[in-house]
Parts: sequence; structure tokens; C-alpha cells
Amino acid sequence: MRRNWVFSKPNWFGVVRPVERMRQAAQGLTQLVFPPRCAGCDGELPMASTACALCDACHARLAPSDALRCGRCGAVAARATGDATGCDDCRQRSLGFDRVWVWGDYVGEIRAAVLRMKHAHEEPLSAAVGHLLADRWREPLAAWQPDVVTCVPMHWTRRWTRGTNSAEILAEILAANLRLPLANGIVSRRRRTQPQAGLPPTERFNNVHGAFRLRSGASFGGARVLLFDDVLTTGATCGEVARLFKRAGAKQVAVAVVALAPRPN
Repeated sequence: MRRNWVFSKPNWFGVVRPVERMRQAAQGLTQLVFPPRCAGCDGELPMASTACALCDACHARLAPSDALRCGRCGAVAARATGDATGCDDCRQRSLGFDRVWVWGDYVGEIRAAVLRMKHAHEEPLSAAVGHLLADRWREPLAAWQPDVVTCVPMHWTRRWTRGTNSAEILAEILAANLRLPLANGIVSRRRRTQPQAGLPPTERFNNVHGAFRLRSGASFGGARVLLFDDVLTTGATCGEVARLFKRAGAKQVAVAVVALAPRPN
């Protein structure tokens, strides 16, 4: 049965696809003259390298652990089942989203990669990480059957200053791999919030409460929405955005992140 959901084209703050396509085309021409380089360490790659432009060493350094995680909050839990029923840490918490996929913990090489991805000149690394996620999550995400892919937006002033939003690139690559519609730009930040890092949990929720807005006329009746961000800590930001989609009729919202940070006490 056809689901009743519609959204308009993203505004220019959310559009990264034309820029990404031009960058990829330029890379293709460049590789005819210069050998491809690893997005992680800038070492030379074989000409036959895949879309994930990482050497074997960087690929290994960014590999996630095989620890079983809670499917609801992403935490490594001794009694986690991997599904979305929740663990002892999150079962009594209201998260806003229905389940989560986490690549790794916000430590070591993964943390370093996430911090690098916040800069425009590191977009090749964001793309490489996006392809890593696509390779690992293609089957479980397809089994969840999302209808649309999107990301947590930046405030336009921060987006303008940084020149990039790694979550946009990750969402774009996953949408392309899953052959799903991409709805980046459908949600915007109404105000420039304080950085969540360093705020205690209660202030994190207050900081983002009412900070996002869904485009007028957007409807997601019965849809499963896959929401991307780079780091998940308390879930305050992703939960706030997820509730917007729920109010617009979304049936379920799942979150996918590169890293899970320890929850502040």
C-alpha cells in the first residue's frame, strides 16, 4: 500500500548533492593524471581502489568493535539483544526515536575521524566513512525498510562558517546505496543553539527544545525515517528532530551515527 508522505525539494542550505557530484567528477579527472590518495593518511592508493578511499591500515583503524549494542540507545550492554526493546540503561528513558545504529565509540581513531570530518577540506574522509557505513549497514537497514533518509541540520551560520556538514554527506551516500529518497534540508534549525558538548543532560534537552522546524506542508504519514548525525550522547538532539517527524505522521524514526559518546553524569 502506498504510504502518504510528501516533502518538497530541499532549500539551498541543505543541498550538497550537486557539489558532491562535481567533486567526484573532478576527482575522476584528477586520477587520470595523479594516483588516488587515502582519505585517512594521504598515502597512495591502487588505481583499482573502491569508492571507499581508505588504505588497508586506515580501514582497520576505523573498524568498529564487534560488541553487542542495545538497539534502542546504542550502548554496549551485557544483556543487550541487538533489537530495539532497550537495555537496563535506556528502557525507562524517553528517547524520541525508535532504534539506533552505531558504528563505534567516540574514542581513539573514530573520535579523531569525526573531528576531522567537521572541516570542509576533509569531505573526502566523510565520503570514505559514508561508504564504510553503507557496506556494513546495507543489509540491516534494508531489512528495517526505511522510506526516506535525512540528517540533523546545522544552523545556517554554522554551516556557512564550516563549509560542510558531515551528516549531510553520510546521509547522501546511504540514500544512494539504498536507492532511497534524500530529504536533507526538510528540517532547519530555528535558532543557533549552544554546542551540546560540555552541557549537563538536563541542559542539553533544554538547549535543543523547540530549536528545529519542519518545512511547512511536509507530511510523512506512515513513513519510516532514517536520521543521520555524527555523534550521539544523550540523544537530545536526534530525539528532538525525531519528534518533529512523528508529529508529521512518521510511523518510526531510526538514528544512525558514526560514534556514541559516553553519557555525562
